[in-house]
Amino acid sequence: MPTSIQESRSRAVETVLDELISHSRNLLKCVQCGACTGSCPSGRRTQLRVRRLMEKVLMGFEDVLNSDDLWLCTTCYVCFDRCPRDAQPTSVIKRLRNIAVRKGFMKAAHQKVARLFCDTGHLVPINDEVRAVRKSLGLSELPPTVHSYPESLKELETILEATGFRRMTG
Repeated sequence: MPTSIQESRSRAVETVLDELISHSRNLLKCVQCGACTGSCPSGRRTQLRVRRLMEKVLMGFEDVLNSDDLWLCTTCYVCFDRCPRDAQPTSVIKRLRNIAVRKGFMKAAHQKVARLFCDTGHLVPINDEVRAVRKSLGLSELPPTVHSYPESLKELETILEATGFRRMTG
């Protein structure tokens, strides 16, 4: 007879897997061939093994939401392009990240980057060094983004409020 902890875990896993399948139906096409891991540029320098991540998802292990591996993907889409079954690993990873953030599993470093985005509209704010490099390349010191159009931050704030992004990312 299952315990209440097992039942709760089982319901939580079903919820995560159900959500993933409803938005990333191709996940079920994964046959664990490893093309994703073999082609992953990030996996050459980190512990990220996309095949293993996909396996954990398919097996229903919710601990994947708190895994450092989840945040090592650079979303370069090489695995997405090379998957012979169109399982769309990058889409699965992005969906998992969304679920992880909603469930409070966002890593501190990513929270810091999210705060920068909320405050400046950029993940990497412009500094004097970047301005100098841009200028030396014959570019304007500021890219044509919110740095050049600070009034756009008001629109960004509206979007962040409407989506709950700031609240979710801490």
